[in-house]
Amino acid sequence: MNGEFSLESNPLSISFAGLTLANPTILASGILGYSAESLNRVAKGGAGAVVTKSVGIAPRAGYSNPTVVQAESGLINAMGLPNPGIEVYSEEIRFSKTVLRVPVIASVFGYSAEEYAVVAKRAVEAGADAVELNVSCPHVKQTGAEIGQSPKFLSEVVQTVKAAISKPLIVKLSPNVADITVLARAAVEAGADALTAVNTLKAMAIDAETMRPILSNVRGGLSGAAVKPVALRCVYDIHEALGDVPVVGCGGVANWRDAVEFFLAGASAVQIGTAVAENTEVFQAVTKGVETYLRRKHYGSVKEIVGLAHRK
Repeated sequence: MNGEFSLESNPLSISFAGLTLANPTILASGILGYSAESLNRVAKGGAGAVVTKSVGIAPRAGYSNPTVVQAESGLINAMGLPNPGIEVYSEEIRFSKTVLRVPVIASVFGYSAEEYAVVAKRAVEAGADAVELNVSCPHVKQTGAEIGQSPKFLSEVVQTVKAAISKPLIVKLSPNVADITVLARAAVEAGADALTAVNTLKAMAIDAETMRPILSNVRGGLSGAAVKPVALRCVYDIHEALGDVPVVGCGGVANWRDAVEFFLAGASAVQIGTAVAENTEVFQAVTKGVETYLRRKHYGSVKEIVGLAHRK
């Protein structure tokens, strides 16, 4: 495992959903997850685990530029899930397992439960340590959020994938719903081993001079600091409703304080995405800060503070 400490003495080590991480930081899907080389770069930067880019059953070109626009406190993107297809990407997963010393989580998407299952199975066969279902992309029709907003469809996808793989199954939930706990409960009851909360918020940007939407797809997903209060509330709600179900907090984590707030809300680990684009060593900074916080507050491990905000 990556990190300076042995698991026996490391207060940052965590175990959830069958995975063991030397520290509770994970690369979020969509950022530097394109190749084994980029994943290894992130692992060397201190991540406790990495999530690949989202991969489907067939190659997909994605949307034309512009696909990313800077917001006041984050990024809005509409990449369109570009990927080479699982047959090609399986080689990257295989290679990553020969060079990385941290768990590799494959992010997969599909247009039906059967497609999700096929992609997930092939990712596991290639060596993925776990699968994260992208059922929450806000800007691609007939996949992502359209599935993640329906408890019925979500249950079908989770059940089908769970029956096809033996590795841990994580479901990445959408914040663009009336009550995220309804979807969280549906995913867990269908067999999900853990949840990631959350994916990006629906957003857009308009250029005042051209008087037109900036993104080629018009609508995209907002990530970064602006999302954190929403993501934090989602994690808190899920922990309050479902108790000890493992949750990975995702949305606006850029420093140790952000991470600690997610742990207190009920997250067992955090994913970092937008902040990585500026500094791949953000993982080291976060883990060092969390360790200092634990020592200052006289706690022996991260797991001791998970959900503590609910008991204070």
